Amino acid sequence: MELTRQIDAYCERMDPGYWAEPVNAVTNLAFIIAAIVLWHRTAGDGMARALCVVVFCIGLGSYLFHTHAQVWSAIADVVPIGAFILLYLYAINRDGWGLRGWRALVLTALFIPYAALTVPLFGLIPGFGSSAGYAPVPLLILIYAFLLRRRAPVLARGMAIGAGILIVSLTFRTFDIPLCDALPLGTHFAWHLLNGLMLGWMIAVYHAHRLGNSAGAR
Repeated sequence: MELTRQIDAYCERMDPGYWAEPVNAVTNLAFIIAAIVLWHRTAGDGMARALCVVVFCIGLGSYLFHTHAQVWSAIADVVPIGAFILLYLYAINRDGWGLRGWRALVLTALFIPYAALTVPLFGLIPGFGSSAGYAPVPLLILIYAFLLRRRAPVLARGMAIGAGILIVSLTFRTFDIPLCDALPLGTHFAWHLLNGLMLGWMIAVYHAHRLGNSAGAR
């Protein structure tokens, strides 16, 4: 693997320079801001704060990718995203479903074969491109929301809203290249802004569920 190989994947990038994608780079502040805001709102909730740290890393990784645009920075971009997905699933399996120990871990690990099965299917959709790698996520969130609707209706509703935001966000990501001629700036920056909102929302929804359970237990 050539870790320094250049990657040109987005409409805004016109050359290999550091600031070739200024808007895509700067809009990663959405993740940083979301992480900081939620950090201050989730005092005492270790899992929620761990999720905030990962969101902060998502912002840094994405910034590196949209400035350096090389294989190594692409890895720095996608690894924190995968970490957030797995950590959030574990949190919901543990605190939404009430699973403990290996049961929560096993259910979380099932995301890997789920993604392996569904990503190629989404890849068959014309024009979806690399967004196929993310499409299984809102689908899974909606599945969780549906299954949790009676056990934890407020959590389920919040997750469904988060999935809706992610679907809109994914739409902007998907149309970045197809609309490049009409919109030279591209639409990828909206993916950052909406994802920062969505990730912050998902952490807030989870934290509220934890608080509700703690209040109910007293």
